[in-house]
Amino acid sequence: MITEFIRQVSIYAIPLLIAVIAHEVAHGWVAEKLGDPTARMLGRISFNPLVHIDLIGTVLLPLFLVLVHSPFLFGWAKPVPVQFQNLRGGRRAGAWVALAGPLTNLMLASVSALLYHLIVFGYQHGWLNAGIAARIAEPAFLMVRFSVVFNLVLLVINLFPLPPLDGGRILTGILPRNLAHGLARLERYGMMVVILLLATGLWEKILDPVLNLFLLVFLG
Repeated sequence: MITEFIRQVSIYAIPLLIAVIAHEVAHGWVAEKLGDPTARMLGRISFNPLVHIDLIGTVLLPLFLVLVHSPFLFGWAKPVPVQFQNLRGGRRAGAWVALAGPLTNLMLASVSALLYHLIVFGYQHGWLNAGIAARIAEPAFLMVRFSVVFNLVLLVINLFPLPPLDGGRILTGILPRNLAHGLARLERYGMMVVILLLATGLWEKILDPVLNLFLLVFLG
């Protein structure tokens, strides 16, 4: 029982950590390239998980979802600090910083999908059905499949057009100034709206069609 639990946690923990950490590192790296060194100065442009772990989003929530056998797994890392006033390019630069995280998850999902289909191809041709290859292929298959799903979940959720989610910040960077200011004022209520959508089930109704389309394209 304990061994199986450790195995399941290992299969899911590695792609989860890579996805959420890479997402935040991408924000910090692009911000640095556009003039804000805050993330670098605080040691946050790093793949060391210790500097990114959020107790709730990276540890407790994913662990709870595994324990209750949730049909989905979700989490987040500690947000990378960005001083938007330091960015060269103003609001447009802020939009690029916001877009960097979801684009990173899209790239990770693409690489994971390629590995997923290579493993499926290996199974279909009998190359991974016995011996050491089979013992390695099974957890690798589960890991890369979860990586595709989790990165696409992060992509779709973060592109929801409401600040403080990345989609909202992208819009505030590209909309006309008066519309951008109006949207930015919603940021203080953004997470309350997300929680309300989750509590009422509307979140799934809004995002599931988009997520399912991505899953169909990436996993077939």
